[in-house]
Amino acid sequence: MALERIADEVRNCTACRLHRGRTRAVPGEGHPDTEVVFIGEGPGQNEDQQGRPFVGAAGGLLEELLGRIGWRRDEVFITNVVKCRPPGNRDPEPDEIMACSGFLRRQLEILDPAIVVTLGRFSLGTFMPGAKISAAHGTVRPVDPSTGASSAVAFAMYHPAAAFRQANLRETLVADMANLPQVLLDAREARSARAGDANGDVAAEATAVMEDGSTDAQAPPAVPADGPVEGGVPLGAERPRAARAEPVDGAGEPRARARRPVRDVPPAGAPPAEPLAPPSDPAAPFPVEPAPSPKPASSVAPPPPSVAPPPPPPGTEADELGALSDLALPDATVTVPPDEEPNDQMTLF
Repeated sequence: MALERIADEVRNCTACRLHRGRTRAVPGEGHPDTEVVFIGEGPGQNEDQQGRPFVGAAGGLLEELLGRIGWRRDEVFITNVVKCRPPGNRDPEPDEIMACSGFLRRQLEILDPAIVVTLGRFSLGTFMPGAKISAAHGTVRPVDPSTGASSAVAFAMYHPAAAFRQANLRETLVADMANLPQVLLDAREARSARAGDANGDVAAEATAVMEDGSTDAQAPPAVPADGPVEGGVPLGAERPRAARAEPVDGAGEPRARARRPVRDVPPAGAPPAEPLAPPSDPAAPFPVEPAPSPKPASSVAPPPPSVAPPPPPPGTEADELGALSDLALPDATVTVPPDEEPNDQMTLF
């Protein structure tokens, strides 16, 4: 896949001085069809040893923050502005950030996120140039399409590591993360509106061409219908896109992707979702009906009494089998080895 090809290039990159002291490069990891990308500063010691982002104390806090809003790290994508550890965890230099910028831009072009969450001031400087983290945290700003995220907003947060240097920032991180689900709802709505406007423009152009006598023009496909909802937010539907060229595969054909939105959390104070009614369109996705509650034991009619068949004549094969069935046999016990537990963890890269 395209993201893995970029990861291979990162692991073999020698474009800046950071490659000379690295143990492992850290390309990034997560779900390829996510709507949310977290971007930090650069790998630390633990990340350099394992080749994965945010696996130290800061990564543990990030996972805790995600858990507070009902998300998991394998439902998002996590990376950094530089892919190799700066010596002694020093700040990355501008030329080092520039050397990695092409990798980050290509990753964002493929992921096409709705939200880029900046973690720390160096990520903030990439997506909100000139902003100060103390004033910008918890705020949203459109992302410059030249960064690779052509239709996204940036949501600024402190780096989780800052909470270990300044304890009161932990509550700031918790409060900012709690707003992220609503930011996702707003970003989805904005993207859907832009996609609708683009479809309308293409439809008008197609109508004009057909009025000139051409029969080749076709109206654009409609935005897919919403699937089942949770907390009032569509789940399972393909994500609306802004008007732009789709990624292509190796043969030059457009590559279709079913978007996998992260699990949604309704805003604080929102009423519980009403049960879904069956859709009027038979072709529309139908929500899964919950299993019926079992009836009380008193309302369940007892089964009719069974009537034993007459015994077979003595000496027959059936009589011998019947005698064998009366023998008491020990219960069989099947032991499942502990390493046979199902593994539902996704493969990360």
